[in-house]
Amino acid sequence: MTASPLGLAAAKPDRRAPVRPLTAPAIDPGVAVLRSRAEVEALAGAWQDLEARAPGATLFQSLGWCRAVMEFQEQANPDLFDPVIVTLSQGGVLQAVLPLERLRSRFRTALVPLGDAFGQYADLLLAPGQDPRAAVAALLAGARRAAPSDSVSFLKVREDAALFAGLPARALRTGAEQAAPSVPLAEFSDFDAYFASVKPKTRKNMRNTRNRLEREAPLAHHVAESPGEIAGIIARTLQGRADRLKDQGLTSRAFASSDFSRFCASLAARSDLRLLAMSLTHGGEPIAEQWGFVHKNRYYAYVASRDFTQSEESPGRLHLKDVIETCFARGLTTADLLVPAMPYKLTWAREVTAVHDYAVPLTRRGWLGIQLWDRRLRPALKAAVLALPVDLRTRLMRLAGRG
Repeated sequence: MTASPLGLAAAKPDRRAPVRPLTAPAIDPGVAVLRSRAEVEALAGAWQDLEARAPGATLFQSLGWCRAVMEFQEQANPDLFDPVIVTLSQGGVLQAVLPLERLRSRFRTALVPLGDAFGQYADLLLAPGQDPRAAVAALLAGARRAAPSDSVSFLKVREDAALFAGLPARALRTGAEQAAPSVPLAEFSDFDAYFASVKPKTRKNMRNTRNRLEREAPLAHHVAESPGEIAGIIARTLQGRADRLKDQGLTSRAFASSDFSRFCASLAARSDLRLLAMSLTHGGEPIAEQWGFVHKNRYYAYVASRDFTQSEESPGRLHLKDVIETCFARGLTTADLLVPAMPYKLTWAREVTAVHDYAVPLTRRGWLGIQLWDRRLRPALKAAVLALPVDLRTRLMRLAGRG
């Protein structure tokens, strides 16, 4: 079973006739829908060309990411995986790609970003000069025709994204506003110039912390080079994050299923995704680790963990200094620390971009589901759970079989 943004596990396909759409979709003649890996590979060259041209193109709509998701899901969940990758071409040139998949439950059917349970930003690839609103309208119309659904769920839409600019007027905000901190490396001549912009008190505290740790044992930073080393960091960070969630009596979309860990493990040896994995060790033992992706000279800090027995020493904050220095050394232009905007990230970030969740109703059932579940019941349930004492949350999670 795969995690679902509907708040439900994905169920076997519902063979009932689709509910009549709110409006009849008009299909642009340049719109096509890809439903298989073979169709994706036939468009691979054009897709990569669009990635290179598209301003603001992110990792999570890249050909490499979509390939990785499709290959994994076709093996892990072949009966449930239903890709709906919509493209827009003009004059024989690819102008836009919106990678989606369809999830079904007993209550509704939704289109979500491809690899939704694994990804971060929802967006589309859009060529320069294209009208975002017109492109999104054409792409969604094509998706509705090819894969009838009740709604479209777009989680984590950055305010600077092409998708944000192109959302239809009927899109509804769901969930609370979030934020994605980042470091615009290209604005600084080198790491020393960037580090000088950090508050003097913060720099002093970091020096004192490093000195205290180094008096106990050597402190070292290591960048993994081999697939085996990368796989080790992936495994340890995932276990660390899972253990932390368990201790707090929490869960997440990603960690609700073993699929996430298996998907991440499948990435270590891929040649079409560029991974960057790093460790901060104290006396030879990792106290903070992080790994992510490099795409178009932007680092995406995907998963991080730290030793919470060293929490007074802020190992995650210490390690992020080394991570940013590594990004400078590799000539990257941005270190994207992703949602959420946690305090240790904000210590180093110089920019924070607002991020929102949206849903687009396609049928009356979809509109009702968004209003009742996404905008009312789900936020209320989440707030109620978070308000519980940690020990009670932990017991409840154990009873639910997630502890």
